[in-house]
Amino acid sequence: MSWRDALSDLRSFLDEHDKERTFRFSGELQRRYSELEDRVKELIIHEAVGSALGEAYRWVRVFKEELEAVKKCAEVREVLMTRELKSFIASPRDHLKKKIMFYLHDVLRDVISVDTFEEKAFAAVKTSLRTNMRTIYQDWVLLSAVEQILSGGGAIVYPESKVLSLERSGAQRIGWIPPNMVLRLPGKGYISVFIEAPRPIGWGDTKDLRRIWKLYTALRPDMMVYSGIVMNILDPSSDPPVKRPDLIIEVKELADWYERMREVRGPFAQPLTVERWRSMWIEGLWEGLAGILGVKRRKRGEEAEEEKKVKRLRDVEIVKLYKAFYKPRYMVVVTRRRTPSKVRRELEDDGIIVIDKVGFRKERLSGLVRILEEVAGRERELRVSIAGELYDEIRRLAERYGVAEEEVASALIRLGLSHSSELGRVLQEARRG
Repeated sequence: MSWRDALSDLRSFLDEHDKERTFRFSGELQRRYSELEDRVKELIIHEAVGSALGEAYRWVRVFKEELEAVKKCAEVREVLMTRELKSFIASPRDHLKKKIMFYLHDVLRDVISVDTFEEKAFAAVKTSLRTNMRTIYQDWVLLSAVEQILSGGGAIVYPESKVLSLERSGAQRIGWIPPNMVLRLPGKGYISVFIEAPRPIGWGDTKDLRRIWKLYTALRPDMMVYSGIVMNILDPSSDPPVKRPDLIIEVKELADWYERMREVRGPFAQPLTVERWRSMWIEGLWEGLAGILGVKRRKRGEEAEEEKKVKRLRDVEIVKLYKAFYKPRYMVVVTRRRTPSKVRRELEDDGIIVIDKVGFRKERLSGLVRILEEVAGRERELRVSIAGELYDEIRRLAERYGVAEEEVASALIRLGLSHSSELGRVLQEARRG
C-alpha cells in the first residue's frame, strides 16, 4: 500500500465519522482513527527516507552508549541536550511522525492540496532526520574526546554542577557568551569549549541591538576551543565580535560532505532599531525576517520568487572561510568517512588538519585529544569580585565605549600597573584607612 492509498482510507473514515474534521473520537473510533493515521505517517516516512531510518537507529544506539560511558566518569553527573535531540534519540520514528502531524491535519481539512502535503511532509521528514543525525555525530565526537580526557585524569572545572550541556538555548540571554564546558587536562592546563557559540545575546533597546548586531551575521563553526579558563568570548568592539579562538573543530558526518553546497549570507546592510525590529516581527516571520536574513520578496501580484543575497559555497570553501574569518591557531576537520586525497591535500595546503575516516571508533580521535592538549593553557587568571559603586562605574565605562565589562576591568588594571609608584601610594592609603 502507498501512503496515498492510506490517506484515501483515512479520508473515507473521516467522511463517515467526522465530516466537520474535529478529530475528536472515543472508544473504538479513536483506536481505528489512530491506526489509519499512523499508517499514513509510517508509509510517508518509509518512502521519504527508506533505509536511512534504520541507520539512524544504529547511530542512536552508539550515541546512547557514549552518553552512558561519559556519565560513568566520576566527574559527570548528567548530560543535557536539546529538546529536539532528546525526542529524536527516544524514538527516531515517533519523532519524525510528529513532524508530519500538522501537515496531515491540514490536508485532511483541505487547507492544503495532496501535492503540497507531499512536498511539505517529505521535506520535514528528510530535514529532521538529516539534522538530528548531524547533531548526533557532532555530539558523539565531543563526548568521546571529553571521555578520553576525563579517563586520563582530567576534570570538569565548569559548570561546577558537573552537568554537561550540549545546547546553547538560553545560554546567552544574560548578555554574554559563556562556555558549554571548561576542562582541566592533567599536567597541561585548561580548555574552554563553546558549541555553535557566536549567537546573538540578549538586548533591550536600540543601543544594545546596534552594539551586538555583528553577532547576527557571524559565522558559526561547530565548536570553538580556547586556551585557559574563558568565561565570556563576547568582544563587540572587534570584527568578528568574539575573541579569537585557539582551535576550531568542524565535524562532517556525510560521506560526500566535500561535494555539498551551502548558502552563506553576507553582512546586513544596516542594523535595525528596536522599533523596526518589532514592526517587522509583527508583519510576520516571512515578511519580516526575510528582510533581516537578506531575502527580497516580490510585491503582491508578481511571481512568487525570492531573490537571496547569498553566496553558494562548497563545504570545503566554508571550512576555509571559518579559518580566514576567525584565524585560529588550529583548524581541524573531523570526518566520519574517508575524504578523497585531492580534497584532503586542498585543506592541508591551507593549514587545516584533517582527522579522517573516524567512523564511530573512539580511538581514532586520539589525534584530536592531542591537539586539545596542545591548546590547553595553564591557568594564570586572578578572579576578583567587584560590587557596589566600583562595579557601577565599570559598567558605565563599558557602555560608553561599547566593550565588555571584563575589558574595562583589565584595562584599568594595566593602567594601574603602568603607574606603579602612584599605585603604591593608593595602596598605602587604603591600608591606613
